[in-house]
Amino acid sequence: MRLVGVADSDTVRADAVAREFECRGFGSLEQLIGTHSEVQAASVAVPTVQHFQVARQLMEAGVDVLIEKPLAASLTQADELIQLARRSGRIAQAGHLERFNPAVRATFPLITQPMFFEVHRLSVFTPRSLDVDVVLDLMIHDLDIVQAFVKSEVQEIRAVGLPILSGKVDIANVRIQFASGCVANFTASRVSTERVRKLRFFQPHQYISLDYGRQDVLLFSVGGSQEQATLTVNPQIQVAKPVVAAEEPLHAELKAFVEAVQDHVPPQVPLEDGRRALALAMQVTSAIGEHGKSVRLDKLRS
Repeated sequence: MRLVGVADSDTVRADAVAREFECRGFGSLEQLIGTHSEVQAASVAVPTVQHFQVARQLMEAGVDVLIEKPLAASLTQADELIQLARRSGRIAQAGHLERFNPAVRATFPLITQPMFFEVHRLSVFTPRSLDVDVVLDLMIHDLDIVQAFVKSEVQEIRAVGLPILSGKVDIANVRIQFASGCVANFTASRVSTERVRKLRFFQPHQYISLDYGRQDVLLFSVGGSQEQATLTVNPQIQVAKPVVAAEEPLHAELKAFVEAVQDHVPPQVPLEDGRRALALAMQVTSAIGEHGKSVRLDKLRS
């Protein structure tokens, strides 16, 4: 499989990227599809409001798609994309990058009964992705991962968020309770002075700390095997560092997508998972809005 072209309404940018990767640049999707009938797969990396239109056009043209998160601008659009992929038999993967983080992959086998999560995703302010709030921009990564870890229905959501430097919520804190009894606290900010991407959780007799950025995992166990421990804190607590096969998550994601296309097998992150993360993110955004009304934040800003 080879890169045949890049489509961007900004033709200068399209040509620059095309030169860098030695392919052709196109000013529209119609030009790309019409010129290259051999196009088999495409990565949809446009603003969220355009995900539905672009992905639909590609799938209707017989092209398999990788759709960046969030999957769509609404659940109705997400449902239509899922139905279209099923009807057309297209391979359609949701672009939840952290699923391919080696630290996340190394954590899945360690999960037994997670009961409490503390998650932080902080970033410095940049002008990118300001078409959505911080929940759909950043927190959605962690909402997806925690849902994949917990595998339980959401029971209650409490949230607060504030716009700081943009017209949308830039910092948010959320508490989610699942039917299993698990509770998860999420903090996401795109106005921080530092970059932090960490997830920590407790389950019976264990505490697990995951660092997305460093791609490492620490496992603290009570009464575990001394042979498996890499460090003994005290006679009752062992600390192990599971082996993590280092890999750039974006490379792993694209490789998985290409393999799914070539073998025509279901993708590792189906659109249904993207829809589930989008639904929860929208519930969180709604809870933030309700909290803002209850404390009359709109009056404070006026």
